Amino acid sequence: MRTRIKICGLTREEDVLAAVAAGADAIGFVFYPPSPRYVDPLRAARLAAVIPPFVEVVGLFVNAAPAEVKATCGSVPISLLQFHGDEDAAYCRQFSRPYIRAARVRPGLDLVEFAGSFPESRGLLLDAFVEGYGGGGHVFDWTLIPPGLPGHLILSGGLHPENVADAVRRVRPAAVDVSSGVEMSKGIKDHDRIAAFVAAVRAADAAINEG
Repeated sequence: MRTRIKICGLTREEDVLAAVAAGADAIGFVFYPPSPRYVDPLRAARLAAVIPPFVEVVGLFVNAAPAEVKATCGSVPISLLQFHGDEDAAYCRQFSRPYIRAARVRPGLDLVEFAGSFPESRGLLLDAFVEGYGGGGHVFDWTLIPPGLPGHLILSGGLHPENVADAVRRVRPAAVDVSSGVEMSKGIKDHDRIAAFVAAVRAADAAINEG
């Protein structure tokens, strides 16, 4: 078992380099203008230029016009799209690019049905439900995740270096996604917390594999 790690909401080159150096598998850029972590495509292209081969570049969108997504993909080397709004499967598949779909978890949401609505999705990202979009650093109730949920599970929502090992042991996700949990302020990452987050995931993986 090796849990993949995505560091999301990066806005500075030094933070991208710190995430890569720590061992992140993916770097996420937010293309949702209301977000404090938003980067425009020109800035994202400059940030992506420092990412070495075999580290995935993920572009996060929320209810964006298709032309906007296509234009961004034309200027930023995005290898994986991430949709966080009300996008349906037809919307998500129109870009001929791999994507993951986010679900904002709350009681009453049928995650099995939701996952089944996006059969082409590379993974289902589970985040906390809050007003607006984005988890806001909140942890949701992991017991709401049904056993046997189809597809690859990506766990998000309020993760940080102090709780991610427990999350990996209890949920056994294919990947974890963190943003606010490794920040000094919104959009500004703490390099020590990034390293601690990655180390905690790797320690949890090692304990599972040994045990």
